[in-house]
Amino acid sequence: MTQLGLPDAIQACLFDLDGVVTKTAVVHAAAWKETFDAFLRDYGGRQGRPFDAVADYDEYVDGRPRADGVRAFLDSRGIHLPEGGPGDPPDARTVHGLGNRKNDLLLEKIRTGGVEAYEGTLRYLEAVRAEGLRTAIVSSSANCRDVLRSVGAEHFFDVRIDGVVAAERNLPGKPRPDTFLAAARDLGVEASRAAVFEDALAGMDAGRAGGFGYVVGVDRVGQSEALRAHGADIVVRDLAELGGKR
Repeated sequence: MTQLGLPDAIQACLFDLDGVVTKTAVVHAAAWKETFDAFLRDYGGRQGRPFDAVADYDEYVDGRPRADGVRAFLDSRGIHLPEGGPGDPPDARTVHGLGNRKNDLLLEKIRTGGVEAYEGTLRYLEAVRAEGLRTAIVSSSANCRDVLRSVGAEHFFDVRIDGVVAAERNLPGKPRPDTFLAAARDLGVEASRAAVFEDALAGMDAGRAGGFGYVVGVDRVGQSEALRAHGADIVVRDLAELGGKR
């Protein structure tokens, strides 16, 4: 293992954004809860039970593209909505309408509350870059670039594969490995020589399915066993635990 806490063969590091680089996972969870709870109250019946911002968030929406998260959660309640389209207004009773409502709420919460980065991750990124490893940010968020710029972290990454790029390239999102594989290809590195850093169970599944050389689970909410069960080679609470001091 290197001083970065990685196998010697690793040449590139692929980082998720929310919950790994920035403290935005809790903001996403709050926006999803507000969106789904309002919808479920209107929908009524047995399905009106509120969205659980921990269990439902982890199982159905964390790490997934927005529309996939809407479908997965509603399917768990036996609810099926028309797809609609990406331009649907946020009050539309469609998959994309709900997703757009969530995004509006998320952006408002970010505007009012701001965004913070995890200092341990920023220090680790500095060490990774100093050792000459290539880096990519891999996120389902369409707001990835703006969030990175807001915390002054865009310069840490050679490649960005986010919700915008995934849509342009027609890449399926996590738990499929396609976005991580695209990042490795763009960096010119084989998957077996790349490490994945994720906090979402869907991200763990993607790392395992893609045949990556090392999968680091970042446990921010006390789900270390679930991260291991979904494919993590190691679980840390903060990337500073891996080392990185020169």
